Amino acid sequence: MLRSLGQRPVTGSGEDPRVAGLRSAVSRLRRELAVLPADFPDRSIAEDELAALAAMTMAGIPEVSRLHRSLLLVAGAIGSVSALTRSLADVRRAVELFGESAPRR
Repeated sequence: MLRSLGQRPVTGSGEDPRVAGLRSAVSRLRRELAVLPADFPDRSIAEDELAALAAMTMAGIPEVSRLHRSLLLVAGAIGSVSALTRSLADVRRAVELFGESAPRR
C-alpha cells in the first residue's frame, strides 16, 4: 500500500513506490504504443515523451512540473486512440501521486 506523500519508501529495495509505479505504467503504455499498427501524426512525440518519462524514473524522484508537462504532451499526441485509453489513464494516475507542480512566478 502506498503511504502519503512525503513519507519514506515502503518497498524493500528502498525505491519510492511512486517511481516504481510510474515506471511500470510508462512501460506498459510504451509497449502498447509500439504494437499499435495505426500510424498517427504525433506518434513520434508520444514515443519521445514516454522515453523521457522512462528515463526520469531511472534517475530517482522526477521533477513534478516536468512529469506534468510530459503527461500533457503524451496525452495530446495520443489524442483519441481508444486502444491506449486505459494505459494512458494509468500513467496519469501515477503522475498524480507526485502531487501538483509548483505554480510559475
